[in-house]
Amino acid sequence: MRHVVVPIIVAVVGIVSLVVVLVTGVTNPVTGQPIETKLGLDLQGGLRVEYQAMPAGGKTPTSSDLATIAGIIERRVNATGAVEPIVQTQGSDRVVVEVPGATDPNQIRSLVGKTGSLTFVPLPADQYGNINSPGAKTPPGAGEPIDPALTPLFGGDQVASADPSYDSQSGERAVAFKLKDDAKTKFATYTQEHVGEFFAIVLDGTVVSAPYIKSAITDGSGQISGNFTAAEMNDLVAVLRYGALPFPLQELTSTSIAATLGADFLNKILFAGFIGIGLVFIFMLGYYRLPGLIACLSLIYYAIVVLAIFRLIPVTLTLAGIAGFVLSVGMAVDANILIFERTREELRAGKTLQPAIEAGFNRAFNSIFDSNMSSLITAFILFYFGSSVIRGFALVLIIGVATSLFTAMTVSRTMLRFVVGFDWARRASLFGVKDEEFVTTSPRGARAREVRSRV
Repeated sequence: MRHVVVPIIVAVVGIVSLVVVLVTGVTNPVTGQPIETKLGLDLQGGLRVEYQAMPAGGKTPTSSDLATIAGIIERRVNATGAVEPIVQTQGSDRVVVEVPGATDPNQIRSLVGKTGSLTFVPLPADQYGNINSPGAKTPPGAGEPIDPALTPLFGGDQVASADPSYDSQSGERAVAFKLKDDAKTKFATYTQEHVGEFFAIVLDGTVVSAPYIKSAITDGSGQISGNFTAAEMNDLVAVLRYGALPFPLQELTSTSIAATLGADFLNKILFAGFIGIGLVFIFMLGYYRLPGLIACLSLIYYAIVVLAIFRLIPVTLTLAGIAGFVLSVGMAVDANILIFERTREELRAGKTLQPAIEAGFNRAFNSIFDSNMSSLITAFILFYFGSSVIRGFALVLIIGVATSLFTAMTVSRTMLRFVVGFDWARRASLFGVKDEEFVTTSPRGARAREVRSRV
């Protein structure tokens, strides 16, 4: 059963990956972002926006506050799919944001410029009435300012989590959230006592939605619904997840920035990469013959799967990221070399072809696994503790190493098992061993030669 399932999985993964690599103008249903190959600032350019942190509440932002602001902005922008933004502090009150591939200032302004001050404001029944009895005032609609005289029940710092969702009744996009314990208790008490009354959810002084309370909400969960676009929904989720800015930001300038390396440099990188991979293919074909051909096909499969993952996540490719990909290609080749050398040893020891291939894969697995795990541990450390550029390199390396382990141990094995089933593939010259070292069908002779070799 396993020999049937594995080839099907390999084929399905390969076909899906090829489709993802070739499609254009399609939106990823999970991330809400278009499926495309993204390039970093050094290869593509982007947009540079400079902000000034303004005093608030009689306080002036400190260097620590600026660092906090920069961290929140970076996480917000990353959440939209614009991986590897460069967010830096300058002077005593400036924050500079550089986003690769961005051309519209509103794309950044709509997200970064939000203070992210979320409040949950009860609308008193004596002014706004309830669902059955209108009041003197009409509850504010989405996009309208909230009356500053109204007192919030609690703030956005009491939101424990936020995720994209859909309104089950209207089918509109929404944001589902859960409250922390203190707010959960307050919300439960308030909703029990004010069923039918209106309640506004306010972001930066503007009403996002003002629903009425249908019933008591005791589990601390709720939903912000509205006529959101996918981008607006993801932006709101990012703001809720990563918190409010401690100080408001004022935009000073927004300018387009050119690629530091550019398309010509990218073409040179790709040309050099093709030469390097071509030389690897020539070596594998010349030295390992038929297994070398399988390794080359496996590397092509590997490249398609990795590129598909880059487009789906998406991963922004910088020069450092491309270096990580090339490094992972080298590790994928190393894995095949270990396997094929072990297979040759098994053939020379007198094993027949198929058992020698299986033994080659099985006995090389521990070395390959240990090597890949050490690389993954290093890459994870770089990802969690490095800067944005270093994290890009680490992410590409993680994806590449994990995929190379799959292609070396599963894809190469599946293809080699299939090929050696043909008579034309059962020749010593195709495996780089001598005729007298090659046994295909005689287990008895193989066993006798194995005994002689031990003597």
